[in-house]
Amino acid sequence: MFLGVTSLNLDAKGRLQIPAKHRERLRDASGSRLIITIDPREKCLWLYPESEWREIERKLAKLPTMKGSNQMLQRLLLGHAQEVDMDSQGRILVSADLRDYAGLGKRVSMVGEGHKFEIWSEESWTAKREEWLKQASDSDSDLSEELQNLVL
Repeated sequence: MFLGVTSLNLDAKGRLQIPAKHRERLRDASGSRLIITIDPREKCLWLYPESEWREIERKLAKLPTMKGSNQMLQRLLLGHAQEVDMDSQGRILVSADLRDYAGLGKRVSMVGEGHKFEIWSEESWTAKREEWLKQASDSDSDLSEELQNLVL
């Protein structure tokens, strides 16, 4: 399971060093092969171990394409997905088009989401986190029934 937020530098070539605490688990899960794609709702990227991604890919591919929302999601997630290999130093290369989509500059935030990571520009992550914290403290009216009944 991948947890926590880590601030990282993206080098001039677009290489991102995976935090050391996650490298071994990623290598065990996918043999250093990762999949990176866009988040269709936010300006960030999703990073999956290949084994996790293949399950998602199968589910997406089985969706009926005659339904517009299914086809849109397939185009966005599958169409932008790129296979990347973690090198011996634990780095991955994030393509220019994916960096542009997410607005990634030198400073990025890598957010563990359990089975995947989100990669944000550090500035966007900080702004969104503050927005979400404000929303969470304002009201619980937007919580699903499952979340309202969750005991933490």
